[in-house]
Amino acid sequence: MTETLFLSSDDIAGLATPAEYVDAVRDGYRQRGEGAPAEPRTALYGDDPPGLFTSYTAILPETGVMGGYMYSAGFGAGDAWFVTPLFDADSGAPIALIDGASLNPFKTGAAGAVGVDALARPDATAVGLFGSGAQARGQLRAIDAVRDIETVWVYSPTKENRESFAGEMDRRLDASVAAVSSSAAAVEGADIVVTATNSPEPVFDGDLLEPGTHVTAMGQYHPEKRELDDRAVERATYVVDLRGRLTQDAGSYLHAVESGAIDEDHCHAELGDVVAGKAEGRTDEDEITVFDSGGTGIETAAAASLVYEKASDAGLGKTIDFAPASDALTGRE
Repeated sequence: MTETLFLSSDDIAGLATPAEYVDAVRDGYRQRGEGAPAEPRTALYGDDPPGLFTSYTAILPETGVMGGYMYSAGFGAGDAWFVTPLFDADSGAPIALIDGASLNPFKTGAAGAVGVDALARPDATAVGLFGSGAQARGQLRAIDAVRDIETVWVYSPTKENRESFAGEMDRRLDASVAAVSSSAAAVEGADIVVTATNSPEPVFDGDLLEPGTHVTAMGQYHPEKRELDDRAVERATYVVDLRGRLTQDAGSYLHAVESGAIDEDHCHAELGDVVAGKAEGRTDEDEITVFDSGGTGIETAAAASLVYEKASDAGLGKTIDFAPASDALTGRE
């Protein structure tokens, strides 16, 4: 039998800072840029009841782990459950099983922040944020770890939600965080624009992006849904987390190709290539950049390894036993 550490959401809550998540995820993308295996998600959609069942995985050889996510969202309960298995990359043995819900905004936010660090101007101080939920919170906290943010303008359709979110984050961050009443107001003057929404349609006019803006789009991973319009994609140096998504679920990119706004070779690079120095990031102050982040096993495995190590050091969690196939794969009862 192999002892595997089970970690609940309570076990991992507060174990790592946003900056630590960013460092771990940045290193994961560097490994990807140097050849680490990773594949886009497999998404299965239920109709009755409606829901999403999805998974994605990666191997991080230098970190010494492999893992990813499997989760369901919707269906009859109208809720979501996130399961994160983590394996030793040398032995192949399972080393952790994590209830990954509380991990999600931090690892996803860290991926966005790695994109910001690689592509946004070093002097970026103003953020336009679309969304007022957990993912928006994770994105903003992680960005604050890589840039000296001074001003944040938050827009989401429901006034009460954006104002409550702005008040909470204004108290948490050193930056001034305020709600605005239109998408145009969120984009105006922003050095960094982040879309963390569930909108199936573009959330701002791409013509409004000012020279030098960086955009992180992370709320959609469906071929028929998009947070960015064709102009935003067309005007930008476009970077994706995994190239496999370009023909699978990068909705903004797929729509821009189908409309003729861009060619199929418009994508500049994977984020890992930029982090590893295999491809250029930003080349001038006026360049508009986009990082399309759909969620991968890279940030998931990196973040899971981080909290696993911290939990092990702190004596958290409980062990469960897994039987190796050499013992259990017998065909007998």
